[in-house]
Amino acid sequence: MALLEQAYSFVNMRFLFEGLAVTLEVSVISIIFSFIFGLIFGVIRYIEVPYFSAVVGFIIDIIRNLPLLLIIFFTYFAIPELGIRMTPMSASIVALVVFESMMLAEVVRSGIQAVDSGQMEGARANGLTYFQAMRYIILPQALTKMIPPLVSQFISLIKDTSLATIIVLPELLYHAQIVYSQNTTYMLPMYVMIALMYFVVCYILSLAARYLERRLG
Repeated sequence: MALLEQAYSFVNMRFLFEGLAVTLEVSVISIIFSFIFGLIFGVIRYIEVPYFSAVVGFIIDIIRNLPLLLIIFFTYFAIPELGIRMTPMSASIVALVVFESMMLAEVVRSGIQAVDSGQMEGARANGLTYFQAMRYIILPQALTKMIPPLVSQFISLIKDTSLATIIVLPELLYHAQIVYSQNTTYMLPMYVMIALMYFVVCYILSLAARYLERRLG
């Protein structure tokens, strides 16, 4: 009991919550930009622009089959060789956005394909242009169908921020390592606590997604 009181002292818990704040900041920024780019690339893949869609599809396939850790290493260690310096936070965000946007592009493409083709035909028959039909008719329906896989990817992204500890991003796992490095008996309590924090954040996101899915459904 005394061990838990020491491990979960006010100072240690405040330090963990500071790491959690960094994790959430990186996650939120990465989710926003990943969704934007994933939506753009997914639409491009779906409408099959000659040559361009093929190039985008090739890039998506390459990045989706690379380890995220490799992309983080490349962003933080290789890109500076080109004269572009990034902090651990900016490098982490760039790596996560690059990887997750490619994953989301396939989710978007699949979601659009799941919408009945008659919706587009009906919209065009009523005088809408292709892009108007896509914006006002197809995408709203597709996004509703995409909620479960999108949330699954967002949850994965939140958990994947822990990989950035390798480039010294001061996120939750990194802060926990600092705490138990001062006293190795704190290792188990720290891992239990960060597991609980990740669970709470991801579970809240899952509940929000279920609520949104019911409302839109």
